Amino acid sequence: MPLYLKVALQALLISASQNVSSGFVTPSRASLTNQLLHAKNLSSPSSLKSSVVADGVNGVSAPQAWDCDEEANCVQVDACDEEVCRTTLDVRIHGEWYDLSGWRKAHPAGAHWIDWYDGRDATEVMDAFHSEKARSMWQRLPKSDPATAAELEKQVVPDSSTQIAFRELREKLAAEGWWERDMVHESKLFGIWVSLVVGAVTTAHSVPLLSILFTGLAMTNAGWLGHDYIHGVDKFSDKMRLFTAAAAGLGPTWWSDKHNKHHALTNEMGVDEDIATDPFLYTWAPDPKYDSPLRKIQHWIFFIPFSFLFALWRVDTIKVIVEAVEQKRPGAKTELYALMAHYLVLLTVLPLNVWAPAVFFSGLLSALIVTPTHQSEELFEDYQPDFVTAQFQSTRNAVTTNPFSEWLWGGMQYQLEHHLFPSMPRSKYPALREILIKFAEDNKIPGGYRESGEFEILKMNWNLYRDVANADPVPGAPYSRGHGQLGAINLGLSPAAQGFKLK
Repeated sequence: MPLYLKVALQALLISASQNVSSGFVTPSRASLTNQLLHAKNLSSPSSLKSSVVADGVNGVSAPQAWDCDEEANCVQVDACDEEVCRTTLDVRIHGEWYDLSGWRKAHPAGAHWIDWYDGRDATEVMDAFHSEKARSMWQRLPKSDPATAAELEKQVVPDSSTQIAFRELREKLAAEGWWERDMVHESKLFGIWVSLVVGAVTTAHSVPLLSILFTGLAMTNAGWLGHDYIHGVDKFSDKMRLFTAAAAGLGPTWWSDKHNKHHALTNEMGVDEDIATDPFLYTWAPDPKYDSPLRKIQHWIFFIPFSFLFALWRVDTIKVIVEAVEQKRPGAKTELYALMAHYLVLLTVLPLNVWAPAVFFSGLLSALIVTPTHQSEELFEDYQPDFVTAQFQSTRNAVTTNPFSEWLWGGMQYQLEHHLFPSMPRSKYPALREILIKFAEDNKIPGGYRESGEFEILKMNWNLYRDVANADPVPGAPYSRGHGQLGAINLGLSPAAQGFKLK
């Protein structure tokens, strides 16, 4: 048997073992073909980077793998068992294929992010979530084997004209300084939050209802401030990263794992946790085996699960940070201390009859803001390779009518601007609106730039719940927690994993 066939067979057996043991879903690529090509190339004496070494056992050669540090400095090492590490993981960034098998474990945000883009293009995600330093690091990573890259290039959807135009727009905005933070604006927002906290504390015992209002608004405001800082890539954001843990009881680690996935795979059914709100709220008619009697009345009781949003986020935060500490993730202990400080102050300064209802009031406010900007738009059953077009099609902005609403929405009224440029300070979004309207027109994006009044968009969301409540179940409808998509919720890679086990 030719050597490359032996190596390919070994790789296939190891991969099959990994799929059974870890529940890993094979990505949308011809894995066997890729392994065969990779193995065949490795067996060639002229192979670039000399990727095989003799192991001294019956003359059989074994593949080598990459080992990278957090600065993306990589060296070749003897490949280990695929159950422990991967020997091939290819991702396209700005038209070039890179082998990220050695980088995946060094990736600060976790290996699962890299795995989701195996055999896919990750250019927009790489640009959107990373600092200038991080975006320069990927160029140091090892490039994929030429034969593997050529085979993948045949299978992956080419970059669309919209994606190319968007990359040019991003470079232009970066050169013009759109990521520079307005510290005067930040000071105003921080001052409002401090005022709400002071108001909540001083009225906690004398006027409890007023204190509940102040506390709920303070929690919501802290969430929006922390949301901006966690997404941010500037030095100020780095310093303020733990603000949301200390001020709102929401952990950056949980938020990054869950929320960035929503950004990358917006409205992808079975993958995006923000639309996986069943069995309490359904955004499409489910398969009968996943149905619930609550669906028939969901448009009348929606405010109840909405109110639990912040409470559930707090519970998820604690679960995730405990696991992060056990896994020794960077900064996990510091984040845990910030959360402990938050609860120490909260439980000491505010009585139970104030902070408990405030958590549910804040949850209701936050849910009313975050749900309507996506749920009424397109839902995708499959992976969307054109990230830019998918964001336009799955997002609708809210047009606020007064200064209080403009503040209360916390920048989320500019949801499209935020999804396309999540690391940009939210103070830039109003000016960015006109640019994106023109971009949608110039690139003939289906549906264009979508926006509705703040009350109209809430009515649209309620209409969706009503229509789904009145619909009959649909046999074979996608399951909200995974139906074959890479990165599905029930793979165990997110806080919502195994949220409701299948019967």
